[in-house]
Amino acid sequence: MASSIIQSELTIKGNIKSNEGNVEVKGNVLGDVTATTVVINSGGAIEGAVSAKTIVIEGKHKGSLNCDDVTFASTSSVQADVKAETMTTESGAKVLGKVEITGTG
Repeated sequence: MASSIIQSELTIKGNIKSNEGNVEVKGNVLGDVTATTVVINSGGAIEGAVSAKTIVIEGKHKGSLNCDDVTFASTSSVQADVKAETMTTESGAKVLGKVEITGTG
């Protein structure tokens, strides 16, 4: 499985799509991101819709999240409508928006 990393000094304006890969964001993305797994590191940020099987947020996100499994780390700051089957939220995470957790069955 391929992995794409947006380094900390980069700002990407536009959509990113990785059909069978992972996207790790250490910098900034202004656009939608679609991948198998999306990880926003503590220094990273995405402003746009994120769609993936698994999403892990340690940094900032503004937009919408659609996934099977989402994890909000204690360092995360999220302003988004969230739709997921399962959600894990660490103490200290900031989440503002509509949250819809459907469960796995």
